[in-house]
Order: sequence, then structure tokens, then C-alpha cells
Amino acid sequence: MRMTNSNMSVQPYLFFGGRCEEALEFYRSAVGAEVEMLSRFKDAPQPGMAQPGMEDKVMHASFRIGETILMASDGRCEGQPKFEGFSLSIVVPDEKKAESVFNALADGGKITMPLEKTFWAPKFGMLEDRFGVGWMVSVEHKP
Repeated sequence: MRMTNSNMSVQPYLFFGGRCEEALEFYRSAVGAEVEMLSRFKDAPQPGMAQPGMEDKVMHASFRIGETILMASDGRCEGQPKFEGFSLSIVVPDEKKAESVFNALADGGKITMPLEKTFWAPKFGMLEDRFGVGWMVSVEHKP
């Protein structure tokens, strides 16, 4: 039996291992992300949720890039996070915007496929940003 529910959505939740605030600022400048909510461990209603030294770390944040809401946290700050097995795909309206977004996200990161014309898009490229998050940048296909 197939369930359909138009009220459902899937939102990526990224754990930055202690660098969440830095990541949010990076995404704000790189792709215009807007932080909609941010709470720190010290703001939790239950005392003792944060380990000593973690009080000012981000317990939960939600941020918007275009029409998409993503969530993020510092998590347990247990070392370098591993963003494996997925990439975030961002679709932009034109080649100029693709170059701008691609270059901004690649700053301090690693390009895995240069931004170039493909048979499915006027421009497409892949990269890993400075936090290790994979991104695919493509220009909207217009038939």
C-alpha cells in the first residue's frame, strides 16, 4: 500500500562536530542562507544536557537556502564529521549564478568535478566544501 501525504517533507540534518556556527556563517555568505532558528545547549530546558565546555555550542539550528530548509547542530563534537554517501544538490537559474555559487562553496574545499557543460545541463559541477559536505551545482535545465 502506497501512502501519500502532501504534508511530508525531507530535510537534511547536518552535524558539524563543533563547527556549526562557522558553517552557518559560511553558507550565509556563500549561498545566502538565512538562519531561521538557533538554540544553544545552555538554552535547553533540562539542566545538564551539555557537557562542560559545550554550553555555547549549537544544539539545533534551522536555516533556509532558497526554498529548502536544512537543519544543523554541533552534535557531540566528537572530531571531524563524515558527510559520506550523499551530496546536497543546488539548482540555480543561470550560468553566471552557477559560477558564483560553485566558486563560493568551493572556497577552502575541494572540486571533484569542475563546473562545465554536460549533456543534461548547461553547467554542472561537484565539490566538497571546507566542512566536507558534498555539493552538486547545476543550472536549471530548460527544454
